Amino acid sequence: MIIAGEASGDLHGARLVTAMKACRPELSFSGMGGRELAAVGVDILFEAKKIAVVGIIEVFSHLPDILAARKILRKTLVQDRPSLLILIDFPDFNLMLAKFAKKIGIPVFYYISPQVWAWRSGRVKTISQRVDRIGVILPFEEEFYRSRGVAADYVGHPLLDSVHSSSSREEFCRSHGIDPGTTCIGLLPGSRKKEISSLLPTLLQAGQRLKEKSTENLVFLLPLASTVSEEEIRNNGLDEFGQGLDLYLIKEKRYDMMAACAAAVVVSGTVTLELAILNTPMVVVYKVSPRTYFLGKLLVNKEIKHFSLVNLIAAKEVVPELLQEEVTTERIEEELSSILFHSERREEMLQGLSYVRDCLGKPGASAKAAQLALSLID
Repeated sequence: MIIAGEASGDLHGARLVTAMKACRPELSFSGMGGRELAAVGVDILFEAKKIAVVGIIEVFSHLPDILAARKILRKTLVQDRPSLLILIDFPDFNLMLAKFAKKIGIPVFYYISPQVWAWRSGRVKTISQRVDRIGVILPFEEEFYRSRGVAADYVGHPLLDSVHSSSSREEFCRSHGIDPGTTCIGLLPGSRKKEISSLLPTLLQAGQRLKEKSTENLVFLLPLASTVSEEEIRNNGLDEFGQGLDLYLIKEKRYDMMAACAAAVVVSGTVTLELAILNTPMVVVYKVSPRTYFLGKLLVNKEIKHFSLVNLIAAKEVVPELLQEEVTTERIEEELSSILFHSERREEMLQGLSYVRDCLGKPGASAKAAQLALSLID
C-alpha cells in the first residue's frame, strides 16, 4: 500500500512504484493518490485531492473525508495484509496510519519524510516508534534523523530524475500559439483547493499590475495540478480576476512551461525546487488563515530563518519570500519587476539557484528508495 496526499507526492510515488516494479514485476499496489499513481497501475482506494489541505484550522472542514479515507485504508490493511506500507510526506495523516500498520505487524517505509527539523520536532520520537526505515531527500536530513536514533538513508532528491524540459522555449511557445518574442510569467498557486482560492486572485491581480506598469509584451502561464480540475481553477479566481490578462492554462508538460518562464510567482513547497532545477527565477509566497499562522508560529523551530526549500538548502536568501500580510499585489509586482528588469539582481539569483541544484546531489533517488523499500519486504 502506498499513500500520497499531494500532487508532488503523487508524482514521486509513481516513480517509486515504477522503480520497484522494474525490480519485482509481480508486485501490485493499492492506496491513496492521484492520476500519476493511477497511471502506473496503483489501485486508488481514495482520491488524495479530497483531503489535500493546508493549515491546522483548515483540516476541520475536511474532517469527514479524512475519516472516510482512514476507514477505507485501515480496512484494506486488515483484509489484504499488504507486505509493506509506503508513506510519502503528508505527515499528520500518514503517521496516524503508520501507527495502525505497526500495531498489526505491517512494516512501514517513509519516503520523503516530514520536515521535523523545521517544525514540531517532537514528532521524531513518534516516527522512531512507527516507522521502520526512512528514505530522506535533503542532504542534511540523514544526520538529523540518525543522531536521534532513526534509521534514515539519504537517497538524493527525486526531482533530479524527473524535472527536465523536453522542448526549447521557442518550441513550447509555438505549440501553444504564443509569440516566442513575448515574456512568459508563471503563476503557480499550488495544488490544494484552499491555496488556490486564497492565492490565485492575488497572483492574477499582481499580473494585471505588472502588465499595466511594463512596456514588455507579457504572457501569463497557469499550470493545472493533477489534484485540481479546470472548473475549480475557474471558480476560485480565474474567471473573476483573469480577465484582460493574456493567460494560458497549461494542462500538460508543466516542466516545459516552467522552463519557458522568465520568472514565476509560486506557493512555497516542492515546486520551488522544480523551478530551481529548471533555472527559473521566482518569488515565493505563503499564506494561511490567521489562526493557522498563529498556531504554526508556536510550533516552528525558532532557528529556522527561511520557509522556502530553496533558501533553506542554500542557508541564505536566494529568492524573495513573502509571508502572510506581505502577500499583496504590490509586493509581488515589485519583486517580479526586480527579477525581470534588473540584470544584476537576476544574475545573482541565477547563481544562487545553480548552487542549490548542486546541493541536491545526483540523480537516482527513486531507484535507491526502491531498494530500501524492497529490503523491508524481503
